[in-house]
Amino acid sequence: MKIYTGRGDEGMTDLRDMTRVSKTSHRIEAYGTVDEVNALVGTVRPTGHDDVDDVLEAVQNHLHIVQADLANPDPDDGDPQITADHVDELEAWIDEADEELDPLTSFILPGGSETGAKLHHARAVSRRAERRVVSLAAEEPVNEEVVAYLNRLSDALFVFARLVNKRDGVPEESPTY
Repeated sequence: MKIYTGRGDEGMTDLRDMTRVSKTSHRIEAYGTVDEVNALVGTVRPTGHDDVDDVLEAVQNHLHIVQADLANPDPDDGDPQITADHVDELEAWIDEADEELDPLTSFILPGGSETGAKLHHARAVSRRAERRVVSLAAEEPVNEEVVAYLNRLSDALFVFARLVNKRDGVPEESPTY
């Protein structure tokens, strides 16, 4: 299989159902931004913490499902889709990581260790991906679990950034006003 086809040279691409759409469509913007999040998460691994690496690997696989879900405007049974179980899994990982952290008493500046900063960056892009999906959902049907997943993912990436920074001995900094 060749990596290039030339089919996108004029600014159009195929959805999963082979519908041709502009590369600037809200649907392409949405799953393209999810791809960006996935690539950022990939820059973080390995973190030096096996449990975090295992979770991030699972998240990357979930993000492929999110992309497939968004690339398919009319899914059938058996097509890859994000479900409430994926959201529940994220919540369980957040709760588990949160047990190791001190409670938040103020906002914190994104940053810290190199890994922590990369996780904060991925968190910010996941928020953008969520906004892109909400924009798409205002125009056409979208699996509502995708929005929930991306919302929870940004929370998870925030908690993982805090966790990695704590384990690496990097203190959190609060903004000054």
